This record gives sequence, structure tokens and C-alpha cells, in this order.
Amino acid sequence: MQRFDRGRFGAMRQQGFSLMEVSIVTAIVLLIAIVGIPAIGGYVIENKVPKVGEELQRFIASMKINAQGGGITPYAGLDTGAMANALRDSSVLSVQGSGASATIAHGLGGSGSGRNGIVEVAPAAFDGAGLGAAFTVTLTNVSQAACPSLASVLQRVSESISIDGASGAKLVKDSIATPRVLYRAALAQAQCGHGDVNTFVFTAR
Repeated sequence: MQRFDRGRFGAMRQQGFSLMEVSIVTAIVLLIAIVGIPAIGGYVIENKVPKVGEELQRFIASMKINAQGGGITPYAGLDTGAMANALRDSSVLSVQGSGASATIAHGLGGSGSGRNGIVEVAPAAFDGAGLGAAFTVTLTNVSQAACPSLASVLQRVSESISIDGASGAKLVKDSIATPRVLYRAALAQAQCGHGDVNTFVFTAR
């Protein structure tokens, strides 16, 4: 019968990890964090796109309905305050302030303050008509994780879509150009730059 050596067993129990082993495990954990956290952030933004798009679609549709019978320039005087009032109770977009100075953070990139990561609304000229014949919805500092999903969601309610990202502003849809520029997701994707650097401008009438 083998004799149990308490001294040797106690010494074995007191052994821990070496500095080298701790360093290797720490390096692996840091590497996973560096690679994984941005990927998780991108995934979260990508999942927000349909809800943000739905809110914007609802606002654009309501503006179009309200503009009926408003003459050639029914959107004259339209500003971000109109969207702020319409979406003040939104659980998707964050609204601060009121009137023309209101700030709406879209949550798809950027800080959501100043002009970084916000939504702006303004009247626009369109198809030879004066200012207010159409209106623009502009989203600044949109992450590439939202490309081209955001444009795809809103392309049905927009006459034109411009993306300023990889190589300056470029129309990825234009319904009045000759020939017409039909929306293509691949074209929108190619125009999007890496990071929170993309500005989307949707024009509706």
C-alpha cells in the first residue's frame, strides 16, 4: 500500500501560475477585447438600422401627406424642429431641445452632440422648383456598419440619396437625372467610408 506523503502534497497545492503564464493569458484576453468589442459595436448599430429607418420613414410619409395642397413649395420653413416634435416620444432617436435649435441623435455613429451623429431637416429646391419644393433629411457621422442598410430602408421614400464617405459626396439614387440613377446597394456600399465618417442626405418631396 502506497504511503501518502502529506508534505509533498501540500507543496504541490501551493504552486500557482508563473509570470509567463499570466502574461500569455492577459495578452490573449486583451487581443479578444481589441478584436471583439468593435465587432459587437458594429453588430449593435446594424441592428438599430431598421428601427431608425422606420422612424424616419414615418416622418417623411407624414410630411408628404401634410404637404398635399400646399402649392409648389409646401416645405418652405420646414426645419429640424418639426421632426423633433414628431419624434419627441421616440424610443429609438434621442431628442433634445425644441424648435429649429433642437438636436436629434440617430445612434448610428458619432457622439450625438453638436453636428456629430445627428439628424437635420431642411427645405430644398428640386426639379427646377424653388426652395421648399422638397426637403432633405441629413444624417451625419453614420458608421459603416449602417451601410448600405440605411439607404436601402429609405430609398423607397426618397427621390435622391447622397452619401459622402469614401470619396466625397456622390448620388447613389437620383429619380430626376437623365438617365435616372437607380438605387443599387453595391454602389452605396462602395461609397461608404470606414468609421463614423459617412453623411447621408435623403431628398423627398
